[in-house]
Amino acid sequence: MAFTLGPRRAIYVDISEELHNGDGPLSAEDLSVFEQFDLTYRTLCAILYNYVPTSGHPGGSISSGRFVSSILYDAMDYDFSDPDRQDADVISYAAGHKALGLYAMWALRNEVVRISRPDLLPEDVRLQLRLEDLLGFRRNPTTDTPLFKRFGVKPLDGHPTPATPFLRLSTGASGVGVASSLGLAFGARDYYGENAPRVHVVEGEGGMTPGRVYEAFAATGTASIDNAILHIDWNQASIDTNRVCRDGGTPGDYVQWNPRELAYLHDWNVIFVPDGTDFQQIVAAQRRSAELPNSQPTAIVYRTTKGWQYGIEGRASHGAGHPLCSAGFYEAVAPFAERVGADLPRCEGRTQRCEGANRETVEECFWEALQVLRHHLEGSRAVMDTLARRLVAARDRLDDAGRKPRDTAPNIEALYAAVEKSGGSTPDELRLQPGSQTTLREALGNALGVLNRASGGAILAAAADLLGSTSINAAAKGFPDGYYNASTNPGARLLSIGGICEDAMSGILAGLSSYGHHIGAGSSYGAFIAALGHIASRLHGIGSQSRQEIKRERYKPYLLVCAHAGLKTGEDGPTHADPQPLQLLQENFPRGIAITLTPWDPQEVWPLLMAALAHRPAVIAPFVTRPAETVLDRKVLGLASPDEATTGVYALRRAQGTSDGAIVLQGSAVTYDFVEIALPLLEMAGVDLDVYYVSSAELFDLLSPAEQRRIYPDRVAQTAMGITGFTLPTMYKWIRSEAGLSRTLHPFQNGRFLGSGPGEMVLKEAGLDGESQFDAVMEYVAARR
Repeated sequence: MAFTLGPRRAIYVDISEELHNGDGPLSAEDLSVFEQFDLTYRTLCAILYNYVPTSGHPGGSISSGRFVSSILYDAMDYDFSDPDRQDADVISYAAGHKALGLYAMWALRNEVVRISRPDLLPEDVRLQLRLEDLLGFRRNPTTDTPLFKRFGVKPLDGHPTPATPFLRLSTGASGVGVASSLGLAFGARDYYGENAPRVHVVEGEGGMTPGRVYEAFAATGTASIDNAILHIDWNQASIDTNRVCRDGGTPGDYVQWNPRELAYLHDWNVIFVPDGTDFQQIVAAQRRSAELPNSQPTAIVYRTTKGWQYGIEGRASHGAGHPLCSAGFYEAVAPFAERVGADLPRCEGRTQRCEGANRETVEECFWEALQVLRHHLEGSRAVMDTLARRLVAARDRLDDAGRKPRDTAPNIEALYAAVEKSGGSTPDELRLQPGSQTTLREALGNALGVLNRASGGAILAAAADLLGSTSINAAAKGFPDGYYNASTNPGARLLSIGGICEDAMSGILAGLSSYGHHIGAGSSYGAFIAALGHIASRLHGIGSQSRQEIKRERYKPYLLVCAHAGLKTGEDGPTHADPQPLQLLQENFPRGIAITLTPWDPQEVWPLLMAALAHRPAVIAPFVTRPAETVLDRKVLGLASPDEATTGVYALRRAQGTSDGAIVLQGSAVTYDFVEIALPLLEMAGVDLDVYYVSSAELFDLLSPAEQRRIYPDRVAQTAMGITGFTLPTMYKWIRSEAGLSRTLHPFQNGRFLGSGPGEMVLKEAGLDGESQFDAVMEYVAARR
């Protein structure tokens, strides 16, 4: 009995079987226009690599050029004049190494409009990518070469960022681009409903090999995100091999699937384009994708050759190309030169200086080559006019679509209005009664639920098979049960992200937030998600910062919930009860990009969350524990109000008389033991201390220097000792003397990972239980007297 896949909602189409006798959707005139445009594009790719040698990836840029030009001039509904138009289709280069091609394509499109329809050019030059800007390819903003300065050239990053118009994300890092790009599709589909903008994602089979891509495929297929269109440049070549995938009977060097199989396995429609250089097949496939009769995402798989007609093919063209002004380069651009009847500059007498890294000479040659190309375009008015008409048609289609948010669409501004209105004051429904018991994770889930209901569902939550365990499911209270499905359960606010999939979850939720109408919130063990979500968080931060180059706006946060944090998850052992995650995130981003939250008391969760959201960083990372805790009456205990936590560091307790020293606490488990055990013993011993708590290093950093000194004076930092449930380096900011650091208690102070068992036993093994804290503090006080 032969093995076959079970039933799928998706379908498979070989587009060549639907075209007969060479027929296709393009007229002979339009086909000629696309062919001429592609020749110019391939020539520009060769020029870019030539004058920015050892930079960029010409091969994949060339092999994807034909289907990308079809996306831009035929498939997408968008408004060239308004790159930020919310209802427009989106294109996202998950294959960030194709940035060379992206910039070439964008610059040529700008030339089309400049020549034929200058009235369509955005008035703000920041919303254009001009031919002149190609001089900034892989250049630093501090570049001071003459033409760079003269033309006000944009520095173009080596991999795409939202500093480039029409891009929403930073991509290029090991499969994160696929996940975050699909997150854009989730956001658009949920906000607009059935008439959602389509999200066109460009990737190659090599970029599909990371595990997080499989996870993202599973999530998108399961949720029926039918506005996601993945365009796969299947050229079989990566940096190290020309056999990435199995191909027929030939095993792959990396994986034993091909892109069609992987997509179809995850319930994606698949449209196969056997000849990825045939514009008739390409356009037919893209148009067919808009007509498929089901609710599943679609992968269009183009069989291509990396470096097609460049003179270097396959893996040799991935990140490499012809040497500067070499014979190979001129052979690659010869078809263009013959067609236009003009040679590109030969740089005779200047080549040696170019190879000697004379930046000014290279720039001169580069600009001369671009001017030859520009002159050709200006003389090709019929081609330019045809392409410009297609851009106008794309805008007209978008206008005719009349896309509007669905009737019950989430309102992210209502969420931020609720944050502002609260002023950090905990709502009545979240107030906790002293003596009751709850968990930090439940307090966070309930807080997110309040915000979600206030915004009509602007928070989409997910977990690595831990929705209830980490209490993130409380964010969806009041909404339909079950997992979100765009077709069958669109009101649900819980996402299924392929199971135990922190990698893809982080990427998808970052992309979801980037779209602008949601906050993604993903939860798992802090021991896992802090590391696995770090790349997606970093790229989201880079994208948020880069976006400011085009438009100054607030960042769009997503929540990386580090649940089951710390030693009180001891029953799971050191693999799970890990003190290291905070060190991976705390102050590891530029100021204002990320905010970590380390509440110790469930009563601190709401004010801390409100403070973080008010700042709107790109990433908010709350650390919340698993066990139930008793809600303390802080006023009776002489402890500061939970609202004080919003300054990031605060005096939990002030000495009643002359202070015997200062203790800095960080982490819920050690602080509960200090408050409930060590502090009463110290008071009985007549020790009077100033006690500080670190609730968020980044919130503290956002205060003015004067306010920081008022709250936590340097004299305290020079004399204090610390007690942390995280790693010692997270205390370096607060404990600034060798003596203080030597006395600071932390989980690895005995030079080993800790064992398993109930939280209180793990704390005791670490020397962080209340009695051990008391002994250590008494030694510290004695040394000071």
